[in-house]
Amino acid sequence: MITKSAALQQDPRLERERDRHERLTLIATSACTVLVVGFVAAVNLAVPLLASSRLRPDSSQLLWIVDAYVIVFACLVIPAGALGDRVGRKGCVMAGLAVFAAGLVTCALATSVPAMLTGRIVSGFGAALVLPNCVGVLVHATQPERRKRALGMWGAISGLGGVVGNLAGGALLNTGSWQALFWGAVPVTLLCGVAIGLGATRSARVFRSIDVPGTALLVAATFLLFGGIIEGPQHGWHSALVLGAFVLGVLLSVAWVLVELRIEHPLLDPRLFRAQLLTGSSVGMVTLWFGSFGFFYLNASLMQYSRGFSVLQAGLATLPLTVPMVLLGRLVPALAARVGVWPTLAGGFVAIGAGLLGLSTATHSPFAGYAAWQVVLGVGFALALPVLTAELTSSLPAVQAGVAGGLQSATREFGSALGVAVAGTITVAGFAAHLPTSLQSHHPVPRTVAGALALDPGAHAGIADAFVSGANTALRAGAVVTLLAGVLVVLVTRRASRARAH
Repeated sequence: MITKSAALQQDPRLERERDRHERLTLIATSACTVLVVGFVAAVNLAVPLLASSRLRPDSSQLLWIVDAYVIVFACLVIPAGALGDRVGRKGCVMAGLAVFAAGLVTCALATSVPAMLTGRIVSGFGAALVLPNCVGVLVHATQPERRKRALGMWGAISGLGGVVGNLAGGALLNTGSWQALFWGAVPVTLLCGVAIGLGATRSARVFRSIDVPGTALLVAATFLLFGGIIEGPQHGWHSALVLGAFVLGVLLSVAWVLVELRIEHPLLDPRLFRAQLLTGSSVGMVTLWFGSFGFFYLNASLMQYSRGFSVLQAGLATLPLTVPMVLLGRLVPALAARVGVWPTLAGGFVAIGAGLLGLSTATHSPFAGYAAWQVVLGVGFALALPVLTAELTSSLPAVQAGVAGGLQSATREFGSALGVAVAGTITVAGFAAHLPTSLQSHHPVPRTVAGALALDPGAHAGIADAFVSGANTALRAGAVVTLLAGVLVVLVTRRASRARAH
C-alpha cells in the first residue's frame, strides 16, 4: 500500500504543488501578521496629530489610545488561538480580519476619545483572532521537516511589521489627517482576507474548551496593572487610584494563576513554564518587543518634534532599522543551527541594548549617526527574533499549534504594550521636569507637547528639548532592562539547550 507521503515523493508534480501551496500560505499569513503588528507602530506616528486634534486627549489618554489595542490583543490572543484549534484556524483568521476592519472604521469616524478607544478595542479583538491562527495555519500547512525554517522566516518577516507600519502609516498620515490612517488600512485588510481565502486550506480541528473565567481574570488584571503604569504620572504614584490599580491587579493575577491550576482546560497552564525552553523563549519575546515598541513609540514623536520631520519623513526615518533585518533574516536560522541558539541570542540582546543606549546619545546628532545606531538595533532584532519564534513554537507539540501561536503572540503584544506604557510614562515625567520655568509654574503642568505649545507657542525650542530629555531617559531605561533581561534569557536558554542535547 502506498502512503500519501510516498506518493508525493514519487510524483514530482505533486511535490511542486505542495511547495507552491506552502509558499502561498507563508506569504498570506505573513501579510496578515505584518498588518496587525504594523498597525501598532503606525498609530505611534499619529500621536502628534491626535494630540492637537479635536479629540484633545491628555497624556494618559494618548497612551491608552496606543495601548488599548495592544492590551486587548495580548489578553485575548491565547483564547483566540484555542478557539481556532476548536472551530477552524482559517475561519478565525478571516473573521478576525472582518472585526479588525470594523474597528478601523469606528476609529476613523470617532469624534471623542471614548469612541476612539472603542474602535481600538474592537480592532484589538480582531487582531487577537488573526495572529495566533496565522501560526496555526502555517504549522499545519508545512511539512514537519520544513516547519522550523518556515516559522523562522515568518518570524523574521513579522519582525518587519513595525517598520512597514511606520512607512505605510507615514504615507497615509502625510495628508495631515489622522483619519486617513484608519481609512487607508481598510482595503489592505480586505485584500489580506482574499489572500487567506485563496492561499490557506482548512486543517484538522482539535476540541479545546474556552476558559472564560481565566480570560476574564487575565483581561482585568492586565488592564489594572497597565492602568497603574499609564495613570501614574497624571494622578501621582502614591494616589489611591494608582496604588489601588496595582494592588487589585496583583491580586487578580494571583487569582488567575490559582484558577488556571485548578480548571480542567486552562487558558494557559502555568505548569507549562516548568519547561526551561518555553520560559526562556517567552521572557525573551517580551524583552525583545519591550525594547522594539518602546523605541517605535518614542521615535515617531522624536523625529517630528526635535528634528522637524514631516510624518512621512518620520516613517522613512526607520528605514535604517530594516537593512540588517532584510539582509540577515533568512540567514539567522542557519547561523543558529551552526553556532548554537544561546550564542545567537546573546549577540541579539547585546546589539539591542547597545542600539537603544546609542540612540539616547544621538538625538541631537546628525541623522547619519542616529541612523547608524538604528542599524545596530536592527542587527539585534534580526538575530533574536527568528530564533525565539522557532524555539517557542517547537517547545509545544503540533496539536497545540494554536496555543503555541497564542503564547507567542501574547508575549509579543505584552512586551509591546509594556514598552509603550513604560517609555511613555518615563518620557512624560521627564518632559514635565525639564519644561521651561514659565510652564512648570503653570497648574496643572502640561504633559504633552501640544498642551505646552498651546500655553506658550514662543517656547517651542525649550518644549522640544524637554521632550527629547524625557525620551532619552526612556531609551536608556529600555537599554538597561533589555540587557538585564537578556542575560537571564541567555542563561536559561543555554541550560535548556544543554539539557536537550543530553
